[in-house]
Order: sequence, then structure tokens, then C-alpha cells
Amino acid sequence: GKYKYDYATIPFLAEFFKLSVSSFFLWKECQSSSPPRMTKEWKSVRLYLVPSVIYLIHNNVQFATLTYVDPSTYQILGNLKIVTTGILFRLVLKRKLSNLQWMAIILLAVGTTTSQVKGCGDAPCDSVFSAPFQGYMLGILSACLSALAGVYTEYLMKKNSDSLYWQNVQLYT
Repeated sequence: GKYKYDYATIPFLAEFFKLSVSSFFLWKECQSSSPPRMTKEWKSVRLYLVPSVIYLIHNNVQFATLTYVDPSTYQILGNLKIVTTGILFRLVLKRKLSNLQWMAIILLAVGTTTSQVKGCGDAPCDSVFSAPFQGYMLGILSACLSALAGVYTEYLMKKNSDSLYWQNVQLYT
């Protein structure tokens, strides 16, 4: 029922793998006839620290969440990142969402919530939810961190004309 692992190891290895792949493709891009645009000024590079730190925290919160909730609950809570991303896209990037998109976000939020309410039948209920409260709070925090990092990263990448691989190398480093 339990696995011994270090929370930091898996996210570190995943980021190292993504850094390696992005570095390889950046190297291939640099070999082409027209070298890619790569801004190396600290003023530009430091902006990638913000989403990197948010992703670092998010990756560790994911594993902490799994100590409180079962994998299926975790997956359902993970759908909340769609809700938080939609809201942040609207607030931060000023993106318009159609009525259909808002309806889908609302239905997803309601569906996620109702899927976690347990029925008690005739027996008295100690708790309405099927997992500890900390698990839900960490799941919501994970969804918010994921959305914030994703929206901020999109903001950075859209306003920057550097090579996508170069931007990824900065983010993963």
C-alpha cells in the first residue's frame, strides 16, 4: 500500500528529461542555415524563474495530495485546473470565453464536486466527502498553481519572439 520515494526525485527527473529534449532540438535548430533568436539578457531570462518556481511547488504538491486522496479522486480534482485556467485566461490574458465555454467550465466544476460527495443512505454521516479535507485543499491548490503557471508561461511565450526551444530550455533550467 505504500511506496518509498522522495517527492523531489520524480519532478527533477521529469524536468531534466524535458530540458534534455528541448536542448537537443535547440541544438538541431542552431545547426540550421538561419540560427534561432535567443535573448540572453538577464532582464529577459529572469522572467522564466516565476513559472519555474510555481511548477516546482506544483509538482511537489501533487505528490503531497496523493498521500491524502486515492488516484481516482486525484484525477477528478485534477480536472479543476481546467476551471481555474479558464478563469485565469479571462482575468489575466483578457481572453473572451463563449457562453458555451463558460457553461462547460461550470458543469465541470459541479461534476467534480458532486462526484466527491458520498451518499450515506440511512447511516449517519461523519463526513460528506470521501477523503480528508487536506487532500481536497491540496488538490485545489495544485489546480490553481498549475493554471497560474500555465497562463503565465503562455503570456511569456506569446510576447517573446525567441525560439520555442530556447524558451523551454530557460523554463526547465
